Amino acid sequence: MKTLKKSLSPLFFLILLFYSIPVISQENVKQSEFQPEVGQEGKDVVWVPTPQILVDKMLDLAGAKPGDFLIDLGSGDGRTVITAAKRGINALGIEYNPEMVALSKKNAAREGVEKLADFMQGDLFESDFSKATVITMFLLPDINLRLRPILLDMKPGTRIVTNTFTMQEWQHDEMARTDDENTSWNTAYLWIVPAKVEGRWRLQGENQLVFLQEFQMLTGEMATKSGKEQITGGKLRGNEITFTVGDAVYTGVVKDNTMEGTFTKGGKTSEWKALR
Repeated sequence: MKTLKKSLSPLFFLILLFYSIPVISQENVKQSEFQPEVGQEGKDVVWVPTPQILVDKMLDLAGAKPGDFLIDLGSGDGRTVITAAKRGINALGIEYNPEMVALSKKNAAREGVEKLADFMQGDLFESDFSKATVITMFLLPDINLRLRPILLDMKPGTRIVTNTFTMQEWQHDEMARTDDENTSWNTAYLWIVPAKVEGRWRLQGENQLVFLQEFQMLTGEMATKSGKEQITGGKLRGNEITFTVGDAVYTGVVKDNTMEGTFTKGGKTSEWKALR
């Protein structure tokens, strides 16, 4: 019995060692996998994920659809980009943390949308996102303000949606809330980049329009032979323009140095055109 015990002992330990090696290596792999933590430090902000219900609301508010190119600034774990890709939208996430970028790519592959969802490591202030038709963001107010001049230089009609935080004096065009009262992150804001129309425009004859522009809001005057009238209710929604002069309501579209449309006065509708 003693002899049998001694002869089995080395074999027993050999078997034990053989079966413990893969277990240990699996544990090591698990420990080495990156797992993001809410509140972890980033370059400009800490990471807090947008609730999925608000991600969906943001994309709905932007009217994002196939044919759009969505860029998520500070894309974190990739959920907004992946959700957009699931809707058939070509989407890109820009994220400073390379571990987050790698995680996002894994998440996209797991969801089977890697052909539409892409991610790149980069600094928001050094990245080119000018080709986007939709921008999504969950950044702090001071970062929004630093990005604001860049966003205002984007193509008119570009839709920008944020989680919770605004652009201060640049008033949002629309907002929406989710029904989730369990979190502070339940509000989405939409801005539509306005065309730039400030200055003097020549109407038919010697008439002129002079616009003063503050983001999408317009004031100014129309000068005619008979005098000047104030422009009221002026607003841009991308390239679309509306304003009132006296009892005439003007609507139209801005394209480069031309704007044209129709105006209604006294129940009669006529065409108008102005050149810069």
